[in-house]
Amino acid sequence: MTASSEPSAALLLYLIKRLELATRAQLDAVLKPSGVTALQYTALTVLERRRTMSAADLARASFVRAQSTSDLVGALERHGLIERSADPANRRRLLISLTAAGRAFLVEYNPLVAQLEERMLSGLDAADRDRFREYLIAGRRALTDDLRA
Repeated sequence: MTASSEPSAALLLYLIKRLELATRAQLDAVLKPSGVTALQYTALTVLERRRTMSAADLARASFVRAQSTSDLVGALERHGLIERSADPANRRRLLISLTAAGRAFLVEYNPLVAQLEERMLSGLDAADRDRFREYLIAGRRALTDDLRA
C-alpha cells in the first residue's frame, strides 16, 4: 500500500494499529517455518536481554495477559527454547531462562527480523529513523505514565 492510499486525515492511532497489524503479519511469515509465533518470539527476545524472569514478569514485558502466560511458556518449553528452574531466593517461584536452543534460535532469526525492520524503515533516512523511534517511545511513555497517575 502506498502512502497516497492512506486516508490523509486518518487518526494516528489508526495508522499505528495498521502498522502493528502489517508488521505482525510479516513477522508471522518470517517465523512460520520455525513454528514459533510473533508473541513467542517477543518473549524470547525479552529473555535474551533479561537472562531470567518470573512468568508474570515475562508476560508483562512480552505484551501477554497473565492468563495467557502458561500457554506461552508451555509452548516455548515444548519447543525446547526455554527452561524453568526454582528461584534460589524463593523455591516456590519459578524462573524462566533461555536454553542453548533458544539462544541458537535467536541467532538464526534475529537477522531475519532485522531485515524486516529495515524494510519497514527503508523510506526513512537515519535522522528520520531516530525521530520515529523517539516519537514512538514518547507516545508509549505518555500513555503508560497516564495509566500510573
